[in-house]
Amino acid sequence: MISLWTILIDKLIISIYSITIDIYYKKNDIIINTHIIGGVPGTGVNGGIHLKGYIHVYTGNGKGKTTASLGLAVRAALAGKKVFIGQFIKGMEYSELKLPDYIPNIKIYQFGRDCFIYNEPTEEDILAAREGLKVCREVLEKGQWDVVILDELNIALYYNLFQVKEVLEILDNKKENVEVVITGRYAPKELINKADLVTEMVEIKHYYNKGVEARKGIEY
Repeated sequence: MISLWTILIDKLIISIYSITIDIYYKKNDIIINTHIIGGVPGTGVNGGIHLKGYIHVYTGNGKGKTTASLGLAVRAALAGKKVFIGQFIKGMEYSELKLPDYIPNIKIYQFGRDCFIYNEPTEEDILAAREGLKVCREVLEKGQWDVVILDELNIALYYNLFQVKEVLEILDNKKENVEVVITGRYAPKELINKADLVTEMVEIKHYYNKGVEARKGIEY
């Protein structure tokens, strides 16, 4: 039978452990949501630790960059976070545009007129992209969104719709808590150096090469 002294000692040890963890993380400028007891360190789950927002880059010639970012968006939203998605160069009807109908804390905006990757961008394409960059600058500086996804921003850079130095300046001025995800082929070296996480999607096989066309709900 457990004695009263055993219970009291256990509670005292837990309290000392919790206070020690709090002091350590406050000393090292890590924001604590609540006491760490009952949480998972480093995850922010059930009273865990909330770290600063990092910069992700998903690039490469393989399929899955936008898809991966949308998966992260859904995960973040279901965890109660607010997610802003800005799609550069895209103006077509993609299935993910319906996401806000199902998950209200996700918002999607398109900053393109049409998909011009097989043609030269027009002046209207450039203006649409630059207006989108202006919107994203404001979103990142205000910090009202927990996750900001800049879909196909790398392609916009590749076609010189705006300059990489503009993007780097925006990232330098973002609120520290905002997680940023940038997608698209041809990520420039400067952006790769700036990022905290870079994933390259490499095409090994693709059914496109067998003549399979893009399918709704899979590719768009």
